[in-house]
Amino acid sequence: QVQLVESGGGLVQAGGSLSLSCAASGRTFSSYTMAWFRQAPGTEREFVASIWWSAGRTFYVDSVKGRFSISRDNNKNTVYLQMNSLKPEDTAVYYCAANPGFQRYTERTKYTYWGQGTQVTVSS
Repeated sequence: QVQLVESGGGLVQAGGSLSLSCAASGRTFSSYTMAWFRQAPGTEREFVASIWWSAGRTFYVDSVKGRFSISRDNNKNTVYLQMNSLKPEDTAVYYCAANPGFQRYTERTKYTYWGQGTQVTVSS
């Protein structure tokens, strides 16, 4: 059974940094695409970033390019999202997602497994 557990959310001032973690278990994820999505109140869940686990290839939504970085640690079976230069508009619940295979999906419906989410709040 696949489990994705996010951690690392919190409250930070604009311009600050946070690092989110997603601990993955229940599978060998070397052939998976791992992703981060976010959802602000009253909005749709949107794609933030993804990574092909084995190759390490990364993809980002334009609004976070140059500020966010997705990575993975094979030994810890964990995916990270390093968020720098945070803005109030980055405030959302951040979700970790996983899907078998290597794709560039940005639609939430394409991902099979989801974590429970972690709140990120950026104050102005």
